[in-house]
Amino acid sequence: MDQIGQFLPLILIFAIMYFLLIRPQQKKVKEHQAMVTAVRRGDQVVTQGGLIGKVSKVKDDNEVEVELAEGVKVRVVKTTIAQVTSKTEPAKAD
Repeated sequence: MDQIGQFLPLILIFAIMYFLLIRPQQKKVKEHQAMVTAVRRGDQVVTQGGLIGKVSKVKDDNEVEVELAEGVKVRVVKTTIAQVTSKTEPAKAD
């Protein structure tokens, strides 16, 4: 019985860390993955580098083409998209 009493504070600390640190981080990662998979043509995005542009083409599962200015297009890995600032209808093909 005395040994359980010695481990009880350690178990409580782990439980508190789980609910305050680990669980919210896992939830945030899931939300980011859902946002990244929902990115489509015409969405305005912000990359982790701070670049703001419009998605002009979704190339494959982990890469998109982002138009930063008129005629300036860059390839971006989807996971580096920090946020989608405006969700729009897909742009029409030229």
